[in-house]
Amino acid sequence: MAREAARWLVRLGSGQASADEIQACDHWRASHAEHERAWQRARRLTSMFDRIPPTVGQAALGRARDRRVMLKSLAALLAAPPAAWAALRGARNSGWLADLRTGTGETRTVALGPGTQLRLNTGTAVSLDDGSGMLSLRLHRGEIYLEADRPCRVLTRGGMIRTEAAHLWLRQDDADGLLGVVAGLAFWQGADNRTHSVAAGQRIAWHDGALQGAAQTLDGSPDWLRGVLRADAMRLDHFLRELSRYRPGTLRCDPRVAGLRLSGVFQLAHTDDILRALPALLPVQLSYVTPYWITVGPRPAGATT
Repeated sequence: MAREAARWLVRLGSGQASADEIQACDHWRASHAEHERAWQRARRLTSMFDRIPPTVGQAALGRARDRRVMLKSLAALLAAPPAAWAALRGARNSGWLADLRTGTGETRTVALGPGTQLRLNTGTAVSLDDGSGMLSLRLHRGEIYLEADRPCRVLTRGGMIRTEAAHLWLRQDDADGLLGVVAGLAFWQGADNRTHSVAAGQRIAWHDGALQGAAQTLDGSPDWLRGVLRADAMRLDHFLRELSRYRPGTLRCDPRVAGLRLSGVFQLAHTDDILRALPALLPVQLSYVTPYWITVGPRPAGATT
């Protein structure tokens, strides 16, 4: 059953199916309830991966050996137990199967066609779909800056963003999200399906798909595009949490110094230098378990930097 569903999936997904073949597939689906269930499971599999490009089906149909391999692989996936499907779905949602990813401290710039450029900040995962004349992205986690001169949409855990042409800054941290519009106009739709417009120079925030207050003023493009972390009377624990996105290992903040305030512009390419500078800026000291396990705590009374 799974192999038959896989065969129809590959054939109809190739873009070369005839009207008779489409009708035959409809007849096969209608002939037995198990056929329809197998077909629907196949459709869920394709939606899990966002798309199966037509070129994949065309190439496989053109080579008998590759076609057999594809059918066998799809059939195995369709026949997989529920636990395997749950694991696969979890891997996709977490971004492990994303088209574009960056590691800790890594940034990346990708051209997505004429007039369209995507920049990924540290720890980011994005899936792409460029079908139907509209660029569609899914931001699984992290932060992006999108310059698009054509219609596009971006899906996030907290909602969907649409625009005809705009420069957008998006960030997704678990249930929290942020959208800033540097140029153009964008529309955000949250969990309640209401649409909110966001004009150039504005930013909005959401939590679990619910808008958090009115739009705020956006002060230009994000600082990470210039490789810096800017702090304006920022709490030390918030500063260290942000800095930890750009360096491997564990960076802890002792609760006794968490509320200290810090201001300045810091070069993200040199996170060790940033940490070493903290005792000169605040009454703190660094404690090293290893070079990658650091705690920022209070400086003992009478100690000097």
